Amino acid sequence: MKPYRFDVIVALYVFAIVAAQLMGAKVVPFGNLFGLPLSISVAVFLMPLLFTITDIVVEIHGKARARSLVRTGLLVIILLTIYTLVVTNLPAAERYASSNEAYGSIFGTSLRFALASIAAYTAAELIDVLIYSKMRERMKRRGMWLRNNISNFVGQFIDSAVFVVIAFYAVGSSPMANATFLMGIVLPYWCVRCLMSVAATPLVYAGVAFLRKKDNLELLPQAATHED
Repeated sequence: MKPYRFDVIVALYVFAIVAAQLMGAKVVPFGNLFGLPLSISVAVFLMPLLFTITDIVVEIHGKARARSLVRTGLLVIILLTIYTLVVTNLPAAERYASSNEAYGSIFGTSLRFALASIAAYTAAELIDVLIYSKMRERMKRRGMWLRNNISNFVGQFIDSAVFVVIAFYAVGSSPMANATFLMGIVLPYWCVRCLMSVAATPLVYAGVAFLRKKDNLELLPQAATHED
């Protein structure tokens, strides 16, 4: 028996969250800007998917269901963070001792980075859902590509800014020095994520068409009654 279409969407959402959390530490080259080499985290390829999925859920099932999906994702991140902190600090068996340092380097995370990730995800996703749903009401469900990209641009800026500020703010430096350093990280990364979001625009149409088929048709009338 095939899984229900909404279950497939949830599976993709959880996959993107877990993969971004576990593999996002890797940085790859991403061309040059005015002679300055750019590098990005591999998580940048997954973040537009998260925002696109929440927009798809708002479009079909309403704001309340999308917020529920965000809370589910938050629970996944919290549980994954707790489990990671526990297992990376457990003593290794003698046979595994030689590999334990590498294991810790790959999967280890500081509490500060964990809190930054949780705060950034929560704020960005909830703001994305709010903006998309408000624009959907005002635009009378027209211009889905515009609603998708504007909500994604704002959400991804919030995500980038909150994470970078919490993770890299230097208490001993002046506010101006911190602002210069942090925006130097946030702005290029956000611009790349916006480009990725534009490239992923067809996915929102594909996702909406996917959810509207067969096994979710009976849920469509409920979308209008679950906007709050």
